Amino acid sequence: MVRRVLPWASVAILVLAVLLAGVLHPVRPASVRSDALGPDSGELVADYLTRAAESLDDPVDPDAPRWALVSFTAPLDVGAVADLTAELGAEMRVAQVLFRVPIDRVQTPLVTVAVPQNPEALRRAPAVAVGRLQIPASGNDRAARVAAASAHRLAEGCACVVGLVVRATGAQLHTLESAPAVRAVEALPTDAVAGRFAVSPLLPEQVEVVAPGPDDGEP
Repeated sequence: MVRRVLPWASVAILVLAVLLAGVLHPVRPASVRSDALGPDSGELVADYLTRAAESLDDPVDPDAPRWALVSFTAPLDVGAVADLTAELGAEMRVAQVLFRVPIDRVQTPLVTVAVPQNPEALRRAPAVAVGRLQIPASGNDRAARVAAASAHRLAEGCACVVGLVVRATGAQLHTLESAPAVRAVEALPTDAVAGRFAVSPLLPEQVEVVAPGPDDGEP
């Protein structure tokens, strides 16, 4: 009889130990990345423009700073970006610069560069973007040629900025939205956390529907 009880007692002790370990050392929940800036794949551009404009007005605290995505009507160089943002005051922060080299009928990579809050860092961002491109040391496949062509254009200081991530007040975001070079400004709620949201700009060539363009041209 004793021999039958001992195995069950061992199992009960093991289960109790596992439960106790779970209480004392709970598993941390995975971070939820639910916020996103930019249009959805397949979304009508007109719908996104309306949605972005409506996001700028926070009924709770319109003066609170918020994270926002700025998409341009045509790619800009970093000098034009610096001039545009300098007009809004030093309290507005440019956090990320989004580069994409325009090549006719070629899908080029989007390169995101985080920048500190100073104009010189913004002007150095193209050089950082060149370093972010994954260019194979050898090879002549299409991806390698596209990356090399993108790096060459960025190194020359091309007009290749398609978007910005900024932190600004509602009034500053509305001022940005009215600039001729700006196509759309979309803001997140005030409780959005830096680094916890995805970003995908509205590209200048996306006119009716947000979808990839042709990719049969020569880089």
